[in-house]
Amino acid sequence: MSGPNGDLGMPAEAGVEGEDDGFGEAEYAAINSMLDQINSCLDHLEEKNDHLHARLQELLESNRQTRLEFQQQLGEAPSDTSP
Repeated sequence: MSGPNGDLGMPAEAGVEGEDDGFGEAEYAAINSMLDQINSCLDHLEEKNDHLHARLQELLESNRQTRLEFQQQLGEAPSDTSP
């Protein structure tokens, strides 16, 4: 779980006492690169989600308009066929 600054939750003493935590610069760079890729994928998914949401809103409004027009035609049809 991350802390308030996005740092991994680790006790303060652990970072001060033992600087050798088993990870080197290469490992941190690899993790950072993977996180960048995940962030990029999430951004792409968010864009696609926003686009789909906008399209669905357009479709919903179009369906509402079509339904209203259809209901108006049904309401007018009996009066048009009356003698």
